[in-house]
Amino acid sequence: MNDLVELLPRGVLIGAGAAALMDAWALLARRAFRIQGLDYALLGRWISHFPRRRFFHERIASAEPVRGERPLGWVAHYSIAVAFAFVLLAIWGLDWARAPTILPPMLIGLGTIVAPWFILQPGMGAGIAASRTPNPRAARLRNVATHTVYGIGLYASALALSILWI
Repeated sequence: MNDLVELLPRGVLIGAGAAALMDAWALLARRAFRIQGLDYALLGRWISHFPRRRFFHERIASAEPVRGERPLGWVAHYSIAVAFAFVLLAIWGLDWARAPTILPPMLIGLGTIVAPWFILQPGMGAGIAASRTPNPRAARLRNVATHTVYGIGLYASALALSILWI
């Protein structure tokens, strides 16, 4: 099989599966422990302000709402998860995807913590690594847990595909 023909659907499915597991984790955390995760409407709002050259906000929740911000945020969430899945495949390749091991996706999952800590949170007004939130340590711990779940999701999705792939 042509590697590109195999790479594209694997990357999309591995990334989407990992994002779905993150979403299930967020739902469990919200219902069981009353832990509020990122509202993807706010992610969409933040992205929607880019064309206006507005990349940093004092508090994104106070920024002007933008029509369609929620669906944009969800599309961004899944697109970012898929993009990082392609990073995983670019580094470890299709041979890894055909017989996945846990270490590569965990390294990618935990490595993705850089994006919220140094791009998303400062841009949305939460500071570097949630330093401007009421409890930065708790926020960081939630971030690490969520990105660990993302790594597990990358592995679980790749493993499922390795079993199901024709």
